Amino acid sequence: MKQPITGYHKDEEDHWVAQLACGHNQHVRHQPPWVNRPWVITPDGRQSMLGFELDCKKCDEGVPRDPQPASERC
Repeated sequence: MKQPITGYHKDEEDHWVAQLACGHNQHVRHQPPWVNRPWVITPDGRQSMLGFELDCKKCDEGVPRDPQPASERC
């Protein structure tokens, strides 16, 4: 199910995670050649993707909402 990105935070390994409107989180790594997401590396790039819809497999599987981080960073 497609869900828009509403924000970002970093996980304990310093990887960017998109927060989705549905309440789920999804990693958004830039790891060429397997995953090409250069927009993840800059604040302007991440900002430009707010509202972009990602496929949320957790929604498809009926998984409960993820806990949200106390402090959100962009």
